[in-house]
Order: sequence, then structure tokens, then C-alpha cells
Amino acid sequence: MGIWQARYLLLYQLIPVCYYLLRFYLSLMRIRVVGEEIALGCLADYGRVIVAVWHQRFLPALAYVTKFRNFEPIVMISQSRDGELAARLAERLGLVPVRGSSTRGGTTALAAILKALKKNPAVIHIVDGPTGPKGIVKPGLISMAQVSGAVILPVIVSVDRAWIMGSWDRFLVPKPFSKVTIEWGPPLFVPQDLDSARHEEFRAEIEKRLSEGYAQADLSSGWKHPL
Repeated sequence: MGIWQARYLLLYQLIPVCYYLLRFYLSLMRIRVVGEEIALGCLADYGRVIVAVWHQRFLPALAYVTKFRNFEPIVMISQSRDGELAARLAERLGLVPVRGSSTRGGTTALAAILKALKKNPAVIHIVDGPTGPKGIVKPGLISMAQVSGAVILPVIVSVDRAWIMGSWDRFLVPKPFSKVTIEWGPPLFVPQDLDSARHEEFRAEIEKRLSEGYAQADLSSGWKHPL
């Protein structure tokens, strides 16, 4: 057996263990949701939504995402070998992984997401991933909304206690029994007939909404830390 075959076998043996450990960890969080009716209303009225969230904050959001598993939300995951574990865990959480990123296989992944959006009503998009810069919305979000006709829903995730990792985005890991607030923002509609200047205006607008929303949410949580 080759080294990659052995690693592949080990990976699949670890998936159930990692999944149940993740679910146990997420169960320790206390979730407060604000504005869920916005998401449900957009799904009912417009049929397709793109959930926009920062890479730094997606971990605590996983404690809530299973509520929408009946919608089978799409999520883009890296094509790296390590991304294989993330993809399999995403499937167990009720998500539909599409492999690719803005730096590797981005065009193919975008095409796959647009195809999946024809039958799946929602996609969760990490707007500044997978390598940053932190807090900078990449233009693929606007292109996705423009072509698909889906509305963009910014999601703000804040916690009262967490560890902050030394990664490029200062990844946030909530401490056990921390309070997590998930707030749905108002939808952003992207017209299909955009020139490059208007495309940038929409990109900057959703970036502003996310930046201001996260700053306000962190202030309200009573726990101050660098974004």
C-alpha cells in the first residue's frame, strides 16, 4: 500500500470520529439567532440566496447550519488533500461541498456552484477565503449573484469568549459554553447588467456591510478583540 493510499484510508477512518467530536463541541455553544425570518423570507420569495460570511467566523456558524440541512446548502471547499476531510464533514452536516477556491480551480468551482444553484436554493460563501486578505470580499461573490440571480445575505457571527488563532485571518474558535450570536442582515440584490465600475460598487457595499456589522456585533457582545 502506497503512502497516499494509507493516508486516504486513515482519513476515512477518522471522518466519523471527527464528525462526532465536532458535533459535541458545537453542542456546547449557546446560540442566539437574530433575523432568521429574513433568510426564510428570501428563500420563499426569491428562490435562491447566497450567504456571505467571513472565513474567520465560520466555525461557530456550523452550530446553526444544520437547521437548514433540508435546503442542502452548497459550500465551496479547497481542492487540497486536507480539504477532503472538510468536504466529508460538510456532507455529514447536511451541506453539499463543491471543490475549488479563488486561487485553485476557482473558475471550475464557480461553474459547478452555478449549476448546483439551479436545484439547490442556497450557497454558503466564505467571501475572503481561503487565503485572504482578511475581511476583503473577493469579486467572485458578486459574479455569482449576478449570473445566478440569487440575493446576497450577509451573516454576522459574534461570540462573547473565544480563542484567536495565529492564522492569516486570526481564526476564531469559541470557548466551550460561550454565547454565539448569528445575525442575518438585509439582502443585497445584484442586477445582471453590471459594468466593471458597478461591479466594484456592489463588492465594496457588501464588504462595508460585513465590516460594520461585525464591529457592531462584537461591541454588543461585550468582548473586545481585533477583527
